[in-house]
Amino acid sequence: MLLTIRDLTVARGGLAILSGVDLTLAPGAALILRGPNGIGKTTLLRTIAGLQPARMGRIELPPEGAAYSGHADGLKATLTVAENLRFWASIYGQTDIAIAIAAMDLEALTDRPAQNLSAGQKRRLGLARLLVTGRRLWLLDEPTVSLDVASVARFGAAIHAHLACGGAALMATHIDLGLAGAEVLDLAPFRA
Repeated sequence: MLLTIRDLTVARGGLAILSGVDLTLAPGAALILRGPNGIGKTTLLRTIAGLQPARMGRIELPPEGAAYSGHADGLKATLTVAENLRFWASIYGQTDIAIAIAAMDLEALTDRPAQNLSAGQKRRLGLARLLVTGRRLWLLDEPTVSLDVASVARFGAAIHAHLACGGAALMATHIDLGLAGAEVLDLAPFRA
């Protein structure tokens, strides 16, 4: 398993919002978190990513950890597209950024500073960052926000390729990415 969660309770503002969460994610699998706004999808993903502590329960990740893509894009505004990707690749001990640039259709933008990108272009760059991490587990919070239809399809293809290579993805999204076999987990039964 790339992810195992047992009896997890997560909190926001000191108050438990989800409790008793159990799930596993095997290589090649995608799991989509669903529920109304405010139920705790983001809090759950941030807790799994290690950005905030769990109130109780157990989280088992791969030894290398996970790659997290949240609402903030994680971009350096004054660096170009290529410089941003090289920076993130170096953080994760990787060197090749060409696949990420091609996958998210950033070839024409490689020399443009991130601060001069549109919201959709910034989102594509932020998602391209996942491709340079080398991490098998991706944690994605509303990854298609600001993307046009063609970019959603590109991202869907990147997810398919990641899963086909033994990766896994846990994501909060209301967009159909065409992931055949992806399971859906409704978080309503886990509301604290």
